[in-house]
Amino acid sequence: MRLLLIEDDPQLGKAIYQGLKQEYTADWFKSAEEGKAVIAASAYDIIVLDINLPGMSGLEWLQSLRQQKVTIPVLLLTARDAPSQRVAGLDAGADDYLVKPFDFDELLARIRALLRRKGSYQEKILQYKNIAMDLDGKTVSKDEELVSLSAREFEILRLLLENAGRCLSREQIEQKIYNWDDEFGSNTVEVHISAIRRKLGKELIKTIRGIGYIVEREA
Repeated sequence: MRLLLIEDDPQLGKAIYQGLKQEYTADWFKSAEEGKAVIAASAYDIIVLDINLPGMSGLEWLQSLRQQKVTIPVLLLTARDAPSQRVAGLDAGADDYLVKPFDFDELLARIRALLRRKGSYQEKILQYKNIAMDLDGKTVSKDEELVSLSAREFEILRLLLENAGRCLSREQIEQKIYNWDDEFGSNTVEVHISAIRRKLGKELIKTIRGIGYIVEREA
């Protein structure tokens, strides 16, 4: 899952960003204008959006997204708790609303709820044949024996298992697992997939030449 955080407060933004990176692939920007620039180039599953931003407000950007038929779930953050503010946010197209200060665990719970509604939420254990992936514990086992994967290998395998039966291109995989700040080479995904095959079996991930990679759906 890839999240976009728009928050101009440097301390709060950094704290939220660091927390989100423990659970998801996340990007953090400090203005709606920056959000507009990256949203067209990246595939996001959730937007966490502060209302009070410099320049274009969070509400103005949200309204423009909905006018453009962008349906990505949006969780609004605000310091204002007046009912009129909540109504304005929801009417602008927000899917949920969280008032500052908030508990980070509640933010994560609300994100999970939005993913469930979107149909992107998976069980905590992904089971595929003799391979089990514990999403909370960040572990993978084959035939009940733990297999050590790097963080990137784990995310690529998770993405392919969640999309079993669907071929994903290298570009689609890169968009989901890399942040804007990450540096990676043109063959980085191939290197990680080779490592996954070496550890879990070369038959697990198939290459569709000229298209991408696929974990075939179980019969």
